[in-house]
Amino acid sequence: MLLSEFDYNLPENLIAQLPADKRENSKMMLLDRNAKTINHKHFYDIVDLIDDNSILVLNNTKVMPARLYGVKEETGAKIEVFLLKQLEGKKWETLIKPSKRIKEGTIIKISDELSAKALEKTEEDGSWIVELIYEGNILDVLHRNGNIPLPPYIERKLANEDIKKLDFERYQTVYAKDEGSVAAPTAGLHFTKEILQKLQEKGVEIAYVTLNVGLGTFRPVKCGNILEHKMHSETFEISEETAKKINEAKANGKKLVAVGTTTVRTLETAYQKYGCIKACHDHSELFIYPPYEFKVIDELITNFHLPKSTLLMLVSALAGKDFIFKAYKEAVKNNYRFFSYGDCMFIR
Repeated sequence: MLLSEFDYNLPENLIAQLPADKRENSKMMLLDRNAKTINHKHFYDIVDLIDDNSILVLNNTKVMPARLYGVKEETGAKIEVFLLKQLEGKKWETLIKPSKRIKEGTIIKISDELSAKALEKTEEDGSWIVELIYEGNILDVLHRNGNIPLPPYIERKLANEDIKKLDFERYQTVYAKDEGSVAAPTAGLHFTKEILQKLQEKGVEIAYVTLNVGLGTFRPVKCGNILEHKMHSETFEISEETAKKINEAKANGKKLVAVGTTTVRTLETAYQKYGCIKACHDHSELFIYPPYEFKVIDELITNFHLPKSTLLMLVSALAGKDFIFKAYKEAVKNNYRFFSYGDCMFIR
């Protein structure tokens, strides 16, 4: 299966640079897989569209200020350190730019209270193991010294304080709880507390999983044949309460509506490993592409994804590649906003 089959043309002006004025005001495309129909809605319509005989599962991971700007101690050269995953103690897996300027032992000074020592280069794409040098609680230190890790297609070269404040608030779901992600589970950005409450009042069950979004979710596919792509490992957790809720809901014939591709990968990985949804703290390297057979999820709320991305492959596996590409063409024609701060689709 060729990577080129998952490419499409996207006008640059459709890449959302700012979130919608209100979370729930995003446009939402409704895809019916059986009837092969496409309808245009807004996210606030989701309350009417989710069947009351459903369980809604969301990823409650929280984005940490993982992007650090510093300088090489010996030369003053500007360096960016992007934290990906904590390994053990003060050691982290990171991306460093520009990586060519770094050698083993290089100290990158972020501030008077935080530095990073380069220990070992792990891949050619700028991946390094570093040791962070600080005192106290790392999350407190990061909140004082780090930046929200917005994707590269959201430009913030001359961002003022109001925009920075907006990003800290809006590049985070309203139900975010467990800090550890380097990117937001963006399908969840459309939800408000009011919408979640209305769904519960309607009778929709709500459950949460945690997958800490890392390189696996946004790492570009570089092989011409997608079957050669290897997913980067991401950790996830399913609680006893969530496992019980999901298994009971499925046993009672309820539809499972997943919010975001990270939720899909969490649930499908757990089922693949254990044959059911069980409480666990595990990792996922699951790469979902056509013609994957879904075992757990029935419906999906998801944003519009980058060309040639593993996320686009996942939604193509769920709704059918031709139908998804027809929908994306329709989205471009109707000026939908794409990617992290963009609009979404509900596939059912």
